[in-house]
Amino acid sequence: MFFAKAFLGTISFSASLGLGLAQSQVPLVSEDGPRRPNVVFILTDDQDAQLDSLRYMPLVKKRLIEQGTSFNKHYCTTAICCPSRVTLWTGKTPHNTNVTDVSPPYGGYPKFVAQGFNDDYFPIWLQQARYNTYYTGKLFNAHTVQNYNSPYPGGFTGSDFLLDPHTYDYLNSTFQRNDEEPRSYEGQYSTDVVAEKAYGFLGDAVRDLKNKPFFLTVAPIGPHSNVIIKDASKGKGRSVQFGEPIPAKRHQHLFEDVKVPRTDNFNPDHSSGANWLLDLPQQNSTNIEYNDHFYRQRLRSLQAVDELVDGLIARLEEYGILDDTYIVYSSDNGFHIGQHRLQPGKTCGYEEDINVPLIVRGPGVASNYTTDIVTSHTDLAPTFLELLGIPLREDFDGKPIPVVKGEIEVTEQTRREHASVEYWGVAISEGIHQVLNREHNTYKAIRLSSADYNLYYSVWCNNEHELYDMSVDRGQMHNLLDPSNSFSSQILIAGLPITKVVSRLDALLFVLKSCQGLSCRNPWKQLHPAGNVHTLADALDRSFDSFYEAEKTRVRFEFCANGYLVDAEGPMWETQGLSAPYLRDGASWDEWV
Repeated sequence: MFFAKAFLGTISFSASLGLGLAQSQVPLVSEDGPRRPNVVFILTDDQDAQLDSLRYMPLVKKRLIEQGTSFNKHYCTTAICCPSRVTLWTGKTPHNTNVTDVSPPYGGYPKFVAQGFNDDYFPIWLQQARYNTYYTGKLFNAHTVQNYNSPYPGGFTGSDFLLDPHTYDYLNSTFQRNDEEPRSYEGQYSTDVVAEKAYGFLGDAVRDLKNKPFFLTVAPIGPHSNVIIKDASKGKGRSVQFGEPIPAKRHQHLFEDVKVPRTDNFNPDHSSGANWLLDLPQQNSTNIEYNDHFYRQRLRSLQAVDELVDGLIARLEEYGILDDTYIVYSSDNGFHIGQHRLQPGKTCGYEEDINVPLIVRGPGVASNYTTDIVTSHTDLAPTFLELLGIPLREDFDGKPIPVVKGEIEVTEQTRREHASVEYWGVAISEGIHQVLNREHNTYKAIRLSSADYNLYYSVWCNNEHELYDMSVDRGQMHNLLDPSNSFSSQILIAGLPITKVVSRLDALLFVLKSCQGLSCRNPWKQLHPAGNVHTLADALDRSFDSFYEAEKTRVRFEFCANGYLVDAEGPMWETQGLSAPYLRDGASWDEWV
């Protein structure tokens, strides 16, 4: 029933804004010659892939999932907003952007500018390739009403950005259009304002299609928490209040009986995870009831996003350019609510936080198709460039994602099977219970998935290790490297002793944690320059046992830091001066460290 109500809400809301397009109003599009494809990229904020949020978005299902390809194993590299978004727009891992937080000194828009990216990132490259570029919604954290013009974000034909301190205030947003002064939209629903601006930019783009194709990014804040930031008086700093998301009034009544999925790792009887998570108390019934409410508010806030997607595609149809346009849907990072006893939030390396939606619809893309090839946010900029026929950059840390069905099936046998994950700094919670502000939530990790194994391996800055065999422990409840586990020596993974598997995983992570460009794209070749190892399964061959078991240098931190400080990072691949020409298969690790 709610599906029908949501769809009717889309029609009535569009009509009330006067956004319906009569066919006579649609600008004509030239039929002369082949068209270069356009792109509409919808980027949500904090949307999970693990907690069923897409199940409650019927228009995304109808317009994108059933008409496109879903990538089930898509991962963000860092489970927090600004570092993740900088990775999206540069194709580089956070340790190579050095934008690792949401605010200075380690992150935010000022750090993005200081690192030199405002003159050399994705929209700049698109404009150099004669694309019109448009953006509305959230760009980066710490992009504010004070610094929006110092400098303006580079590379946009048209822009209308949400600005702090009101970025996450659903009913009191502030936007800044092109080179105009910021404008308050108090009392208007933020996602609806983004929708209206997106439709306007789409119209602008279509009117100039005879000259240039376009790339339009639409970045609403749903389903992010509602955040109220207040500057305190008398020099006492500021207060930041993370409340549950606020839905549009027309969606407030939906999903009354829906609860957070009760998975094995939801508020477990025994603590799970590692490091500081092991100290989290079990949530009481009042806490759980609130978190269920928080979850419902997330789903409700996504209904306006659902309508936005439908409105964009309806207009592409009316303009006659839907078949020439790629539509890509994703989110900056995932979200947890109650898993491992955690309050609502992100910042962890577990599946709920790092696995995010990725759906692609467009020319040559298979309909109603899903794939489990492993992809990450480092791959999106290369993917967009390849789809648009723009040369790739040598310094990309990621590779283009195949989006055509036949290419996907071929790639399933050859594409890398891992995603690199890293985080520095503070773990925070959202909502009203057990507010968390934990420093030194710093770790390196690998998420690795294939037909033969399904693993998560991490090293924390206190040098605590984690390993989960997710083929039998999907919720990451049982750390196989827990020092108190006296049976770890008896555990087998893919039929092999755990120590043998860990030696390979640690070597791979040792390369990935400081890789650059080619060494990120093909880390196994840094370890095996002969090119005869492409996967963990290849590396597990017994002929390499002496190489890995003689290893003297493992991943470790010298100390915990809240940002990317080289002195804290321990031994590093690039700084050791190690490169493929100096390695040979069969050499022991201590010969070259």
